[in-house]
Amino acid sequence: MIYITVTSILTVAFSTLEKILEPSLLSSPTELAFFGNLVLKTSEKLISTLVKPTDTSYSVNFTLAAIEGQVFMLGPNVTLDKIPQLDTTNSSVEIDLIGIANNNNGRSAAVAFMSYTMMENLLKPDFFNTPENMIKTMMSTVISATLPKTTNTKLTKPVNFTFRHIREFDPNGSLSCVYWNINEWIVDGCSVLETNSSYTVCSCDHLSTIALIMQTSCAPEIDSLLYLLNFMCVSMGLVFFTLALLTFALCQWSPGVNNVARINICISLLLAHLLFLLTQHFLSLIRPQQVLCAVISGLLHFLFLSGFVWMFIEAVLLFICVKNLSQISSKKREVLSSGFLCVIGYVVALVVVCVSALVDPKGYGSELCWIKMDKGFNWSFQGPVFVILALNMIIFIKIVTTVNSALKNLNVEVSQMKKNKIMAFKILGQCVVLGCPWILGIFINGSEVLEIIFVILISQQGTFIFLIYCALNNETFPDPPYKVL
Repeated sequence: MIYITVTSILTVAFSTLEKILEPSLLSSPTELAFFGNLVLKTSEKLISTLVKPTDTSYSVNFTLAAIEGQVFMLGPNVTLDKIPQLDTTNSSVEIDLIGIANNNNGRSAAVAFMSYTMMENLLKPDFFNTPENMIKTMMSTVISATLPKTTNTKLTKPVNFTFRHIREFDPNGSLSCVYWNINEWIVDGCSVLETNSSYTVCSCDHLSTIALIMQTSCAPEIDSLLYLLNFMCVSMGLVFFTLALLTFALCQWSPGVNNVARINICISLLLAHLLFLLTQHFLSLIRPQQVLCAVISGLLHFLFLSGFVWMFIEAVLLFICVKNLSQISSKKREVLSSGFLCVIGYVVALVVVCVSALVDPKGYGSELCWIKMDKGFNWSFQGPVFVILALNMIIFIKIVTTVNSALKNLNVEVSQMKKNKIMAFKILGQCVVLGCPWILGIFINGSEVLEIIFVILISQQGTFIFLIYCALNNETFPDPPYKVL
């Protein structure tokens, strides 16, 4: 009966609080702190009514829309060596309640552990006094731990609180375990015991209302300049991707040329750059939609990775041509049809993305709607890229040595072999231009200069492809019909 009454009152109280939290009703920090203290005191008094005498041990769990928690009671005849860990959805607590009970008359004690899902709207992280140039983010739900109806509340050991991060962890941020003190968050008596990208353990020498706050530096002013630079460069790159595709599609090519790989490289990177540009432009609208943001990052992963797979396919096709001293198209008809190439070009990238999503479903959807860099998930993209770049380098060396050896044979068509050698160097250049900027991205680490170079190199991939394979190819724009290598 008491349990039903308490949960009913809490439900009504937090429903009322949700209406009060409308921006038009609460605006000043003083009002927020007042209502926050009122909610904490009221809920703690209500929860304390769930404590009842027991000879051994007894627990009560409750889960409501705005609050969840657990009350654990010990009596004089308890046989436990330690009480179980008290858990809620996003937090847990370890407390030596048996030691506390032994210090009380009657050898009894009780602990109430509560987690508030809405409290951060009242007790905002801005109540944590830090330098003005820091951004404060609440990384956990606000929790409270009390010892209701316990005479001697002195702790025998520090209490450990484990928080699951409810927002993306920034490796460059600074985490603080804080507790609420009337009208501000302070760190006295609490410290970070251990942390990783998903969880943080706080150790406190007292019980109170506890939370985890992350401090990060304000975004530098270069961001606006980078956005403008990125928009202009990517837009120009999209134009050249389009021109390259039109050239590949509309010009009449010699029978010995297979443009399947080049066309699909352009298609993959054109769609990837276009999606990236639109995502960054509407990021403020997309970012709150976590599922949409994760889907976009997965699609970007797939498109960029498929571009690298097609780059590898192009190198393999040229190697086959050189090895057999014949036209690529004739070999293609035998074993490498366009359909077969498309299956390889896109299915391989799709498999990598699917496996990555299965291994870590939360790896997609960073603050910029790209793959997350923590827990090594970035290697789901960088790993395949490094492998493809290494294989392309090996193929390039093999092509050059094969061509040099074949040119010594007078029975070989010299002009064709020289063209293949030139194409090998073009593919090497393509490998460098399309792949090396991603390697550079690993070393940015906050460097504005490297970030600007990275943006320019990545965005101008379409420009490179158009210049090398179209504009600067002396066989691209002669008198029609066009014949291009």
